[in-house]
Amino acid sequence: QVHLVESGGGLVQAGGSLRLSCEASRSIFTISAMGWYRQAPGKQRELVATITSGPTTNYAASVKGRFTISSDNRKDTVYLQMNSLKPEDTAVYYCNAEFRDEDYWGQGTQVTVSS
Repeated sequence: QVHLVESGGGLVQAGGSLRLSCEASRSIFTISAMGWYRQAPGKQRELVATITSGPTTNYAASVKGRFTISSDNRKDTVYLQMNSLKPEDTAVYYCNAEFRDEDYWGQGTQVTVSS
């Protein structure tokens, strides 16, 4: 099993920045892939960014060039640096881990971008 704890959400003005953190309960070397997803009110959960060993990263088109996913293996933590935030980035952001063919999710952290 993998337990994920997110932090770093909050309220920011458009154009501002936030950094989300996701700490895993086991070494991220053992985890196939980790990522960030988000869900806005009335919408489906969508992929934001993923990172695998290598590291190989993947981004949704809507955040490419503004968001950066990274990992710190010593801390078993994955980060999402969000710059040039827009009101449409407002959502609950969830950390995800793919481990032994199962998906694990954090509790979510709210990001609100005011115009």
